[in-house]
Amino acid sequence: MSRHKGFLDHYQELIGTWTRKLRNRQQAEDLAHDAFVRVLENNQAGVEQPRAYLHQTARNIAVDGYRREDRRQAVEQDIFDPASDASGDPEAYMHAVELADSVERALAQLPLNCRRVFIWQKLEGLTQAEIAERMGLTKNMVEKYMIRTLRHLREHLDVSTR
Repeated sequence: MSRHKGFLDHYQELIGTWTRKLRNRQQAEDLAHDAFVRVLENNQAGVEQPRAYLHQTARNIAVDGYRREDRRQAVEQDIFDPASDASGDPEAYMHAVELADSVERALAQLPLNCRRVFIWQKLEGLTQAEIAERMGLTKNMVEKYMIRTLRHLREHLDVSTR
């Protein structure tokens, strides 16, 4: 536990900083928790400035959260708002819903890591490097998972559209 003391000394400060930025103590506490989990899961032996490292980790998590939320809202608007389609064609809307169902079924057939890579990259906008870091894999392995997933989707969707 003593090797983590340098990080734990900054817990209250981190919550205070993010409570002011987010204007929500519960969200700040959640963010601080996530930052500590990420820091403690990674090898931080070489970190010379634990305070700065912890604050940067929290900032990165917050930015990722905002990106995911923006992307989620855009996807929801496209999927659930038929009026957002310029043509307003109900047939095109139903085709899009059926296609989304087919993609979901095809993804369910894949291993968890393939699904995670696809969702994090295509829906949440993470880079392959960010995904590799999050999963503890090489960027090359993340790329292989994405290739496998895209190949599977292509094959599955070709069959279902015939």
